[in-house]
Amino acid sequence: MRNRSLLILTAVVTTGALTLTACGSRDDKKPEADSGKTTVVIGVDAPLTGSLSALGQGIKNSVDLAVKTANKTNEVPGVTFEMKEYDDQAVPASGQANAQKLVGDKGVLGVVGPLNSGVAQSMQGDFAKANLTQVSPANTNPALSQGDKWAENEKKRPFKTYFRTATTDVIQGKFAAQYLYNKAKKKKVYVVDDKQTYGAGLAAIFAEEFKRLGGKVVGTDHVTVKETDFSSTADKVKSKGADSVYFGGQYPEGGLLADQVKKAGAEIPTMGGDALYDPAYISASGESNDGDIATSVGSPIEKLDTAKKFIADYQAAGYKDPYAAYGGYSYDAAWSIIQAVKAVVAANDNKVPDDARAKVTEAMSQVSFPGVTGQVAYDEYGDTTNKQLTVYTVKGGKWTDLESSTFED
Repeated sequence: MRNRSLLILTAVVTTGALTLTACGSRDDKKPEADSGKTTVVIGVDAPLTGSLSALGQGIKNSVDLAVKTANKTNEVPGVTFEMKEYDDQAVPASGQANAQKLVGDKGVLGVVGPLNSGVAQSMQGDFAKANLTQVSPANTNPALSQGDKWAENEKKRPFKTYFRTATTDVIQGKFAAQYLYNKAKKKKVYVVDDKQTYGAGLAAIFAEEFKRLGGKVVGTDHVTVKETDFSSTADKVKSKGADSVYFGGQYPEGGLLADQVKKAGAEIPTMGGDALYDPAYISASGESNDGDIATSVGSPIEKLDTAKKFIADYQAAGYKDPYAAYGGYSYDAAWSIIQAVKAVVAANDNKVPDDARAKVTEAMSQVSFPGVTGQVAYDEYGDTTNKQLTVYTVKGGKWTDLESSTFED
């Protein structure tokens, strides 16, 4: 989805003593519980507070579950995993500050996240300079992995340290336009975005594909994140005679926009990307959302045989918050790093090597395993090879899946 959030691996390369000071949460004189193992800490940087915390908490909990599972099964002999969480509040400056702290800790081996594409942009350079792997469970902006000229078919991977388990907006935006035009039979759409990296990029890709198919974009507008009065935009939607709205942005603004469009007298559906697909989009609305539409990456994990154990284990763990839209992708992101660490350790006589960061980044390109969300692997850009997407609609006050398919351009 979107602008999205982050996770992190911290390894201590000596056995017998834990030497971690980040976040001030550990005593650097305290011996390890298991003196025969090296500790590798997987941290989480996500919006753990604020309007997107429902997604951030699901990311954090799912990584925590991956860590506990790896320890329980002794997935990497000689290594004990721990988790450390960081809150970026979906703010790029906070994400960058967290990234610098992580880079400064020489034990950190990898990062999962962030949630927001805009936050990722602020972090990528710091991680790349330090050879520090990051895997996002939610970023969808194409430029993060394919460079700024991706739309001109001049794809160039900016950072070899960047990977993601979520598919890109190139796929999601086109998929949404094809569904709205071909299946929902909407021909006149009003396109709105929140001026952020994720939202503006997704809206632009959608609009281009919708017009290519023969549809008409009857108007465009922009809203500002954290504002609540979108009545002027709603009035424009009504006056232009749109039969649908496409919103590139997050669910807090998307839900309010959809409400105000209906209050303006336009009884039409609002559609958006994975950043709208959350129960909070519905619960925060004053008007009925029935008929509104969202696309999201992958298939509903509740319907995947590969996700049954994850769901059961998550419920058994008793987490207060649901795994939400990115739980399965977060677990797979963390497990990818765990598998890369496993390969590096196995190749070094079951010890974490001195150049572990570079070795983990190199091993990531070869990672492949059956994950929660399906087969997990990465292409030459660090993008997931899983191109499945799903269309959801609100029905009876709940998101209901309409169809899933593998996108082919």
